[in-house]
Amino acid sequence: MWEAIRRWFDPAELRSVGETPDYRFSLANERTFLAWLRTGLALVGGGLAAAQFLPPLPMSHLREVIAVTLLLLGGVVAIRAVDHWARTERAIRLGEELPASRFPAILAIAVGAGAVLLVVAVLIRAVGGR
Repeated sequence: MWEAIRRWFDPAELRSVGETPDYRFSLANERTFLAWLRTGLALVGGGLAAAQFLPPLPMSHLREVIAVTLLLLGGVVAIRAVDHWARTERAIRLGEELPASRFPAILAIAVGAGAVLLVVAVLIRAVGGR
């Protein structure tokens, strides 16, 4: 694990592996990395917004749970982005198959499940407010 983390910060090591690829592939990999990083930043922003601007919800500490979940998810997405970038860049340079990732599906399921839970909380509040 520490070896993989060290590689994130050592561009010389990455460039010493394999052959220099067509720059378009490296740039495409970088754009994908930046898109994932924007997703992580959006989740962090959503977590901060939830903590600061959501009114108290009917379930105790639900607002804080939502905020912390979004903040943690944003951090995980950012870390996953740099790891996937490094693994993909290495595979491109070595002419290997690109690494498969279940992370987009897991993230989509987590966001969808979170949305369903929020809908339930909103409906509970609406029904309870009558």
